[in-house]
Amino acid sequence: MPAERLILGIDGGGTKTVAWLARPAVGEPEILGRGSAGPSNIQSVGLAAATESLDQAIAAAFDAAGIQRVTLAAAVVALAGSDRDENRAQLHRWAQDHHVAQQWVVVHDAQPVLRAGSPENWGVALIAGTGSLAFGRNRDGRTTRAGGWGFLFGDEGSGYSVALAGLRAVMHAHDGRGPETALTAAFLARLGLQSATGLILAVYPHAADRAWVASLADTVVECSREADSAAGRILDQAADDLAAMVEAVARRLDVGQPGFPLALTGGMLLASAEVRERLAKSLKRRGLTPNEVLVPHPVLGAVCLAQDLVAQAG
Repeated sequence: MPAERLILGIDGGGTKTVAWLARPAVGEPEILGRGSAGPSNIQSVGLAAATESLDQAIAAAFDAAGIQRVTLAAAVVALAGSDRDENRAQLHRWAQDHHVAQQWVVVHDAQPVLRAGSPENWGVALIAGTGSLAFGRNRDGRTTRAGGWGFLFGDEGSGYSVALAGLRAVMHAHDGRGPETALTAAFLARLGLQSATGLILAVYPHAADRAWVASLADTVVECSREADSAAGRILDQAADDLAAMVEAVARRLDVGQPGFPLALTGGMLLASAEVRERLAKSLKRRGLTPNEVLVPHPVLGAVCLAQDLVAQAG
């Protein structure tokens, strides 16, 4: 199959890399093959490991499609940690040296989320997974962001922050500094512990693994369903923090009119209707009533961006 008929989208992060091979089509591209590999966040794993994962994911996508690997017409690579010019330049050199694509574009990982959730590619994208970020684009192409500053400076409303808040609520209850909460029994059962003090040895060894910590956030969500007041307050705060990011982006870009596209992705938003409901209420209090669209596969947005490149090239 000639290169001009093939495009690729890649969504890469700190845990895995997903690549979708496609053929341009009217509307959404025709997906031919899907591949995956290990992490490709340069900041986390370094250039060599990141490019190895990219290469493996691309090869797997071609294999899944039953197509011999060729130079692509266009590839859009959405990578966490790609903001630095140095990282982008290194990836461009690798792609050129390996003849990956005639057009190779590296974008921030929020851009495909917006494209997947808004075919006209304007509005706001909100990510709430291990970390959190809001990114927006207006109809004139101007962009801005809020959040995304990492676990030390930001990540409000993320799975990581919700899990930490839940663990702190348990310890506050243990100390008598806070109310009794169902979170205590829930966390102890999940981690196979007998007492709250056991959380120290169970959790601290994983402190550097933010994805592992963030995975505990669903315990807070489960307790909120049981009307636990501490868990409910934590989710209310998370929703308010996420809404504040959306508001900041929407106001700055002047895209906050009723029904503006709001593309949602990340485990906190995709898996929890409770968080989405709280988010909608917080946005409404701020005078914002967007059209929310769930984006379970941000890589689709990367494929659509690659199709846009081919269309623009004529």
